[in-house]
Amino acid sequence: MSETELFLLILTAILALIISWNLIKPTRRTFNLPPGNTGWPFLGETIGYLKPHSATSIGEFMEQHISRFGKIYKSNLFGEPTIVSADAGLNRYILQNEGRLFECSYPRSIGGFEFIFFLKWRGIRCWFYDQWKENSTFSAQDEAKKFTFNLMAKHIMSMDPGKPETEQLKREYITFMKGVVSAPLNLPGTAYRKALQSRTTILKVIERKMAERMQKMNEGDCERLENDLLGWVLKNSKLSTEQILDLILSLLFAGHETSSVAIALSIYFLQGCPRAIEQLREEHHEISRAKQQVGELGLTWDDYKQMEFTQCVINETLRLGNVVRFVHRKALKDVRYKGYDIPKGWKVLPMFAAVHLDPLVYDQPQNFNPWRWQITGDGENALTTTNNFMTFGGGPRLCTGLELAKLEMAIFIHHLVLNFHWELAEPDQALAFPFVDFPKGLPIKVHHLHNHDHHHHHHHHKLKQGFSSHSS
Repeated sequence: MSETELFLLILTAILALIISWNLIKPTRRTFNLPPGNTGWPFLGETIGYLKPHSATSIGEFMEQHISRFGKIYKSNLFGEPTIVSADAGLNRYILQNEGRLFECSYPRSIGGFEFIFFLKWRGIRCWFYDQWKENSTFSAQDEAKKFTFNLMAKHIMSMDPGKPETEQLKREYITFMKGVVSAPLNLPGTAYRKALQSRTTILKVIERKMAERMQKMNEGDCERLENDLLGWVLKNSKLSTEQILDLILSLLFAGHETSSVAIALSIYFLQGCPRAIEQLREEHHEISRAKQQVGELGLTWDDYKQMEFTQCVINETLRLGNVVRFVHRKALKDVRYKGYDIPKGWKVLPMFAAVHLDPLVYDQPQNFNPWRWQITGDGENALTTTNNFMTFGGGPRLCTGLELAKLEMAIFIHHLVLNFHWELAEPDQALAFPFVDFPKGLPIKVHHLHNHDHHHHHHHHKLKQGFSSHSS
């Protein structure tokens, strides 16, 4: 019996209970709810909602519902009555009132701010092109995952790429990630059970690293202390062991999943837009040349801030690819918006993808057009766009995952455009399951650019950081 069949069987049993309970439940005061239908009890419309579709579209389910009910409609998803919003205004309202009217109904991650601050202070090393042989074909998605995982493992716990313990952590991590998005059935052999086991293993590794580090700190062995986030948090924060474990696990997750998908999407979109690649090359050559003149080797935070067109490409990749398609929120009180009621306790799903692909908000939303983000003389365009742009959830949580992913994308793009030409080895496209993934792993073929102008871009690139720029 497959996992899915078992899952459906259990659901059917729960359904029977819920139906009988609903028949005897007392009625309550009437709300003016948005239109919509709730589908099957318990299962609701979840199956239709989760049907895979192209990442650059909102999918059939959303299209049909919006054309039938409008941009705000009610449904039953993930076993709970839910309001789905494809309305830019309501999405912004939900995110701005986080903590007051709406709460985040899945676990918060803490500490992203510390991490960005830490990276600015510490700087970034970057390594991965060594294995990219001339004319070789490989999965761009796997390479992006490797790059972001190694980057995070190195900066968080000073774990070097390719070392057995790093590789083991990466394997556990991939198992953990697979389970996070599967049906939550804690039974032997299921992806979910394996994920729970992996999580335990990962936490043991982090705990071991912490113990080693604290011992070094107690011995006053300052010379041998690694300069990484773990050391920084142990020295500078009052977090408990539990919180530090949680912080590091969630940072590995935040940095890894979001950034690697976003990097793969940028490789995919750029490959179809040679003009953007040319402009990126010019921008990065410029930065590269300036660094050579002053004899600097690595990228700094200031260089990152100068990558103006790169930021446009990153924004456009996130808009069109919609790495984070929606977030889960819950109404803390009864909320009224545009004449509709959102009852207390209901789940609310702001759909960013629907706003990002709305022709009323973006001109020709299906086109990859990084130039739409350029600030025009009167500053007009940028503002309207930014306001409707909600890639990683706005509000208090906006900064961390977003800044981190953008930074990693910029470093990756810098090396990619200066060192390689690439093309798709076979057709592939991004699908939303609803997490975004390339079914074939985005196979690409690379050619080295032999250009002496940026010969100093050797593999072990370090993003150094002067103490001058603490403020972002």
